[in-house]
Amino acid sequence: DREKENKEFQTTVADQRETQKLLKAALKVLQDFYGKKAAFMQQHKQEPAGPPPPPGFEAYKKNAASGGVMKMIQEIINDAKAMEAEAIRSEEDAQKAYEDFVKETNASIEAKSKEIVNKSELKAKAEGELVETKESKEAVMLELEQLSNYDAELHQSCDFVLKNFDIRQTARDEEIEALKQAKAILS
Repeated sequence: DREKENKEFQTTVADQRETQKLLKAALKVLQDFYGKKAAFMQQHKQEPAGPPPPPGFEAYKKNAASGGVMKMIQEIINDAKAMEAEAIRSEEDAQKAYEDFVKETNASIEAKSKEIVNKSELKAKAEGELVETKESKEAVMLELEQLSNYDAELHQSCDFVLKNFDIRQTARDEEIEALKQAKAILS
């Protein structure tokens, strides 16, 4: 969660800055105190207290490698500055990663939205074509039914003509013959 990370960052930086402030104040107090003491010590060269060291022992000296409390405090201040700088770098990296993620997410959402719109349009078009096709099918089926009925009527009519053709032909022949006879009688 980005907000939680940012809150931790703010806390860490605030803690490190407060640590640096307190340690600098402590270091200043120590420098003031030991600076005065050193000045006082230079004015009064003091001889070592107590008897000289026994044979085989050397005189007491400070360890040259150790820097004392003030050097240790300065190192802690430096460590706090380094930790603050690292936290700031980490926060910048996290913020950049978050912004990149948001950009990618927004681009993806936009692309998906466009895809939804395009697919919705295609679906609507396909549904419209389906409705048109169904209406066309119904019209064709109606026309086919009408043609089938007309075919049945024509078939009945043709069947009647075929069935009665011989009878009608005979009747016509007889009628023609009767007309011929009537014509012969009248002429």
